[in-house]
Amino acid sequence: MKIITWNINGLRSGFEKLQELAAAERPDIICLQEIKISPDDTHDGYKKFASYTGYFCHAQKKGYSGVAIYSLTKPNQVTCGLDNAEIDAEGRAIVAHYDDFDLVNYYFPHSNRELSRLPFKEKFNQAFLDHLNKFDQNRLIVCGDLNVAHEEIDLARPKDNRKNAGFTDIERRWMDKLLDSGLKDIFRELYPDKVQYTWWSNFFHARDKNIGWRIDYFLCNEKFFSKIKDCRIENKYLGSDHCPVILEF
Repeated sequence: MKIITWNINGLRSGFEKLQELAAAERPDIICLQEIKISPDDTHDGYKKFASYTGYFCHAQKKGYSGVAIYSLTKPNQVTCGLDNAEIDAEGRAIVAHYDDFDLVNYYFPHSNRELSRLPFKEKFNQAFLDHLNKFDQNRLIVCGDLNVAHEEIDLARPKDNRKNAGFTDIERRWMDKLLDSGLKDIFRELYPDKVQYTWWSNFFHARDKNIGWRIDYFLCNEKFFSKIKDCRIENKYLGSDHCPVILEF
């Protein structure tokens, strides 16, 4: 089984690259964040491509946020949201239930410059934890753009970003809490010393210089972790300011 998570930063602009990624990797499931399309757009060829069927959770605001799951196999059930009206208006969570596992795809809020959205992100973080408690942890896979670099190894310039969005003490302590609850950061468990990033700024040739952040994750508990074959970051794929992360189990 192969699953890809990717913040595509716009399905319209990234759809061709998505198809290229699917053809090259042949995953069973693709989880996308920041699709930026509305329900009216999903009839324009986005619902299906190749052998994949798409399932979408849209933001109310046009051209903003949103998540999707493309799957070769029809899930038993697909649900949207965190049961919180304020948060769910931004289309940040989708769940696909399969016979052997539940797959949860999240797009966490960015705290923004001057941390103006940090209170909203803290609210989302708590709703996320409450949401996770509804699932059997032994069959749960969590993925998505968490918009936080956990440790100094997870970004190129930690000293310069100590108080910046995505690397504040508040956000990092929350990540500590999440991992202390029993979930594992799969990539970091497999590769404790590996320096790789999943997001780069669009400014100052950051991607060319590899001045990046690792903010896109796969998570699971100890029992499910025993099934993992690999989790790899593939920065050769372009089309977004993020790159795909690929899980095999």
